[in-house]
Amino acid sequence: MSKLEKWTPLRELDLMDRRMRRFFEDLGFVPALTPATDVYETDSEFVVELEVPGFDEKELKIEVSDHTLSVIGERTEETEKKEKTLRLHERLEKRFERRFGLPAGIDGEHVAAEYTKGVLTVHVPKTAHEKPHQVEITKA
Repeated sequence: MSKLEKWTPLRELDLMDRRMRRFFEDLGFVPALTPATDVYETDSEFVVELEVPGFDEKELKIEVSDHTLSVIGERTEETEKKEKTLRLHERLEKRFERRFGLPAGIDGEHVAAEYTKGVLTVHVPKTAHEKPHQVEITKA
């Protein structure tokens, strides 16, 4: 008996992205790399965790503007380049930029970040929402 599965466009896009990456890797071309990221939500905040090994915290910049969180990394030091033929290239380049759309109801003024063991964690607090309540109507 066959199993029915709900079609979701995001799953299909993810599968297509994986297939395209494999295709380009087989040709020897690897698209620009971005840090692996986890984004999750708690009752009081949104949290974005980026893996950025090899970057110092001074080389990372975080901006919040118009409900968009931008994380930019740029290495300033030049490493000595040796003649070599890369067989696989997965490390982050000298520069990367990631943008994340933030929903309404966030407090962009009190964003906090910490950097530990190559992982940048950005905390975006939610604003306090008023609880629904009834308003009594009186005669004028």
